[in-house]
Amino acid sequence: MPIQHGIKIIEINEGVRTLSTVATAIIGIVATGPAADAVTFPLNKPVRVTNLADAIEKAGATGTLRKALQAIYDQAQPVVVVVRVTPGADEAATNTAVIGGTVEGQKTGMQALLAAEAQIGVKPRIIGCPGLDTQAVTTALVSVAQKLRAFAYASCWDCDSVEDAVLYRASFSARELMLIWPDFLAWNVDTSAADTSFAVARALGLRARIDQEVGFHKTISNFPVNGVTGLTHDVHWDLQSSANDAGLLNDADITTIVNANGRRFWGNRTTSDEPLFAFESATRTAQVLMDTIAEGLLWAIDKPLRPSLIRDIVETINAKFRAMKAAGLIIDGQCWYDASVNTTDQLKTGKVVIDYDYTLVPPLEGLTLNQRITDRYLADFAADLGA
Repeated sequence: MPIQHGIKIIEINEGVRTLSTVATAIIGIVATGPAADAVTFPLNKPVRVTNLADAIEKAGATGTLRKALQAIYDQAQPVVVVVRVTPGADEAATNTAVIGGTVEGQKTGMQALLAAEAQIGVKPRIIGCPGLDTQAVTTALVSVAQKLRAFAYASCWDCDSVEDAVLYRASFSARELMLIWPDFLAWNVDTSAADTSFAVARALGLRARIDQEVGFHKTISNFPVNGVTGLTHDVHWDLQSSANDAGLLNDADITTIVNANGRRFWGNRTTSDEPLFAFESATRTAQVLMDTIAEGLLWAIDKPLRPSLIRDIVETINAKFRAMKAAGLIIDGQCWYDASVNTTDQLKTGKVVIDYDYTLVPPLEGLTLNQRITDRYLADFAADLGA
């Protein structure tokens, strides 16, 4: 072979990579807007909205689109994926349009949210159908949320009392869903009167705002909601007692709304039947970790399986856990390689199992303060007088 005369450099791409946390403050909504600009909001197509003020102007005065976008805009200015559908002649027909399906290879209704990442480059993580979320729609929305690893917010549809809402809650058992009752009232500039404002739309906007300003580990509970003047139904609440409307709703895993230095959502719970995911923040932390770690390790797939590769993967994940712990997003986490489950037979087929665990940051949902009466501070009464 010829003699090499000079310098030859071999590039070795090994070592720890940086995992970037997936974008979480991306909203996805399905809405009706018969008078909306058809170019800006084509039917059954996911549209990326980055200028909410402009989108509100083009949403038209009818349907749910304009009210939903305004409610979101009152809270924050996130990226919103909009799918506009045609309202039906009755509730059943509208349900069908909102739920959607596949027509000639194209996804329609809420199913179009599944195509958003491929078509417009963003993946909705916070989803809802404000003003359209009947029981049938919410049931279908849960399936879409699970496929997207997103979190869904929905109303207790057509419930006129606390008792109705509690009964309605029994229809769901998904960790990806939070139910909310009642709705807000807000001033409608088109009618110059107070009007129903979808609590779900404001929850979507607030969720995005909290993600941007605090983090996905903070629930929407006890955070001021902008742009509202009242509630569609009265809710009795007392900070020092749960024997009231708000307490009954929270006990049923329903988030409600209270007035405490402004209107606030009050409740941290999902509809999960698995206690590990009882909190909204638990579900979202799990979703963020899954996608952040999986998508951040794409570089490792199909590389030669050597011990150095596994060390790099483990340390990459542990470095991310350290960064998230320092930021207060998790309590802690650890990744490791277990030789007992990675047998020779498995390794030679190119299969590796890596374990990790983590502890999420739970919300301080209940605080007990012990108040006692004592006379011990009278012991030095005379001395305190200087007598």
